[in-house]
Amino acid sequence: MPTALPQQTHGINFTRNGTNRREWLVSIAFFAARLNCDNRRSSEKLTMGTAPSRQEALCTGEGHSNAVGSSTASSNNQQAQSKRAPAPHMFQSIVADEKTTTASALEDQVYSGIFLAGKTKKYWVDERTSHNCFILFPRGLSITWSENPNYWTWYPLKDESDADTQIDVASLKDVCWLEIHGRLELSYLTPGVTYEVFFQVMLTDDAYGWKVPVNVQLKLPGGTVLQQHKENLKEKIRRQWLELKVGEVKAQQGQTGEIEISMFEYDGGQWKRGLVIKGIKIIPKQ
Repeated sequence: MPTALPQQTHGINFTRNGTNRREWLVSIAFFAARLNCDNRRSSEKLTMGTAPSRQEALCTGEGHSNAVGSSTASSNNQQAQSKRAPAPHMFQSIVADEKTTTASALEDQVYSGIFLAGKTKKYWVDERTSHNCFILFPRGLSITWSENPNYWTWYPLKDESDADTQIDVASLKDVCWLEIHGRLELSYLTPGVTYEVFFQVMLTDDAYGWKVPVNVQLKLPGGTVLQQHKENLKEKIRRQWLELKVGEVKAQQGQTGEIEISMFEYDGGQWKRGLVIKGIKIIPKQ
């Protein structure tokens, strides 16, 4: 069978040369049939959505386009994963007891704040420095006689950063023995960062019995007193939230154990009234 269509020779005499005429006609018929078959195959591929062959794809450029698209999608996925910031310091340990929400969902809330242990603590990350921050709410503190309504009362207060959430604050009715303690795992603080520790309190209009200053104290794990001083509440402004600085602490890498933050006064023998406890705040020093 001929492999190429013979060129027509001008002036050929098909009457005298029958053999050449037959060969030329057979060649024309063969190539016409082949062209018709190729056209039908191409039409079927387009109709049925058949993927082009490797050779066809290379010729048309479709294979190159698909390969580039797949490579780009894979690259975008890898970039998205690499852009996700690493989890904050000790994040998994801090939220380990929160079973109602997944750790990944909690991580998305870390800048706005996560309530822990039945809303007895709040944990968040400072967006500017990426350092851990905490508030210990009154329900998570040890307050002597706080469950006796003769001495303390409890009432709800909207959280200042989340109006939909309420926390319980403790209001002192009448005691002569004031003693409050809060504890936090030292390793939860970002290592190498100096933290300031504050009591958040308010004095009511009818507050009395504060002639003797109260003691505020910060202890390291093991009981060593890191800092202690007295605060004179008698001279403090009324009906306004105050932050009484207890001291400063810096956690080193690998340090463990609980720090203890305290307020107490039981030596003066005076009955006291009108102190509202909002919490203990532990934040990086500005």
